[in-house]
Amino acid sequence: MKIKLKTSAAIMLMVILCACGKGNSISQAGGARPAAAPVAAALTASVGTDGIYRSLDELAELERSGAWVQGMALAESGIREAAGDFAGAVAAAYKELAWAYGRGLIQKEDLEQGLLNVLALKDEYDVTAATEAVLAFVREQWAEASTSLGLFFDEQEEPDGFGRWMLLVCALEKNRQDRQAGAAYKAIRARYVNFPEYWYRGARAFSGAVAAEYAERCINSAPQGPFADECRIELADYTGLKSEEGLSLKTKTEIETIISQSLNTGNPQLLDSLIPLISLPDNPYTVYAVGALRSLTSVPKYRDYFNGQAAVSKGRLAERFSYICRS
Repeated sequence: MKIKLKTSAAIMLMVILCACGKGNSISQAGGARPAAAPVAAALTASVGTDGIYRSLDELAELERSGAWVQGMALAESGIREAAGDFAGAVAAAYKELAWAYGRGLIQKEDLEQGLLNVLALKDEYDVTAATEAVLAFVREQWAEASTSLGLFFDEQEEPDGFGRWMLLVCALEKNRQDRQAGAAYKAIRARYVNFPEYWYRGARAFSGAVAAEYAERCINSAPQGPFADECRIELADYTGLKSEEGLSLKTKTEIETIISQSLNTGNPQLLDSLIPLISLPDNPYTVYAVGALRSLTSVPKYRDYFNGQAAVSKGRLAERFSYICRS
């Protein structure tokens, strides 16, 4: 990596515009602020090339350990930008925004508009070309994105780096039977454990129990995020339910969270959100929920709640509540 002590305002401007433009501010949600860029530039100037690599290696290890937090990719972008790695800086800035989008903190149009604003500045060539490549990725133009991203992120890059992840997504979206890309994708999961879109793309690319696991992990990482509903439909397909029934599915982690919240507050009504799940035909998630709820009947207020639901319910739902209440 060649150090170039000139920073491009375009990359950080993308983050500023996307994070602060519509009230769903990344910084309001607890992330780092774009002011990290000049700090990263000053750090780069003082530590030299070895320090830059060391900083990037440390960030990568934190990601692989599952310790990724909001703002980390923004810091990475500033370091790469200050070092003259403009394509890497664009990718890192996009990683920050993609994480925020996957969590439901910003909208997809925020991503596109930020990228378009960068292109309008006609800055460094690598910034412009890399931004165009990322924009093609966001728009799911897989062939174009694959070709363009390949100019910046090839086999010499970190095998689990973000640029490589985007290239693997392109490969699997173009051909889900690409076994080499599939194996490489599975091998980098440790670095993306907190990244909803990693799990979402894997759920789309794979099949059977592997796809179901990826779908569950996507939902668990961001239950209200933009990928969760499609992953619930993936789980419905895996369990033999109708697609529309999938929207009522909840993962075991979600079920446990709802029950814990109900117990912690002493409020049985919080279990109402599990009623659509309990109403579904037999499937592993409904069976798990019914079993978990049945364990609560020793608590009088919960037994009263279940009896009340059984009295006002009909059909399958009434049968399920009756079973839950049965000693």
